[in-house]
Amino acid sequence: MPRQNLMDLFLSAWKSGGITHCARTGVGAAASLVAARFLGMPEAYWAPITTLIVMQSTLGAAWSTSKSRFIGTVLGAASGGLLATYFEPRVALFGVAIFALGLICALLRLDQSAYRFAGVTLAIVTLVARGNAPWLIAVHRFIEVSLGITVALVLAALWPEHELTSSVERS
Repeated sequence: MPRQNLMDLFLSAWKSGGITHCARTGVGAAASLVAARFLGMPEAYWAPITTLIVMQSTLGAAWSTSKSRFIGTVLGAASGGLLATYFEPRVALFGVAIFALGLICALLRLDQSAYRFAGVTLAIVTLVARGNAPWLIAVHRFIEVSLGITVALVLAALWPEHELTSSVERS
């Protein structure tokens, strides 16, 4: 009986598209890690992390959200690079910078996804101690996240998820 239950679970996952989604996500995460390592990115893990986030959407939703995430990453990397270059990390300055990013995103009519990526990128660039120049850290973060977004979108376009129709819809 346990063998049948396992088979039923597998068939259910197959029919729902769950196995295909897992395969796409695994291929995308691995591909973005390979690409980031090939480019010599110092923190290559940000590319597959971003790919994992983006691939949880359909292509249409991923494209729309990815534009926001990309713009947010640009804003966070640029502001983080500038702040970390000219100021020592301070809690108050960090809080004001996050607030300012929120205002900028609101003025540009960007969604919360852009603000979230801007804030996360700013935090990574300004709060994590590293030996490199802040602007270089900002550029690396931008490249790593942009690579993750690009791999996810390309894979979603080349290997789209198909929604299965029910037997009622097929007839």
